[in-house]
Amino acid sequence: QVQLVESGGGSVQAGGSLRLSCAASKSSSSRYCLAWYRQAPGKEREGIANIDNNDNTFYADSVKGRFTISQDNAKNTLYLQMNSLKPEDTAMYYCAAAVLGYCLRRFDIAVFPYWGQGTQVTVSS
Repeated sequence: QVQLVESGGGSVQAGGSLRLSCAASKSSSSRYCLAWYRQAPGKEREGIANIDNNDNTFYADSVKGRFTISQDNAKNTLYLQMNSLKPEDTAMYYCAAAVLGYCLRRFDIAVFPYWGQGTQVTVSS
């Protein structure tokens, strides 16, 4: 079992920055693909960044160059540094985990059985 708890969301003006954290309770002997997804009101949940055990990363075009995913294995924590935020980044942000040795270079929500409860990010213009 994997438990995920997000934090760090909030309200920020356009152009600002936020860093999300996801504390993960998971086995240190397994290999994981970790990801950040987001869901805006009335829209489907979309994948925006993923990272594997070798720190290989993949980003959606909508956040590439602005967001950075990283992990601290010693702290069992996943991060999402978000810079140059735009109003269209407003959404509930979720972290997700899958017991996989690698991440796909695309986002398939069905791959991830473990999800956090989400943290809200609101960007005002």
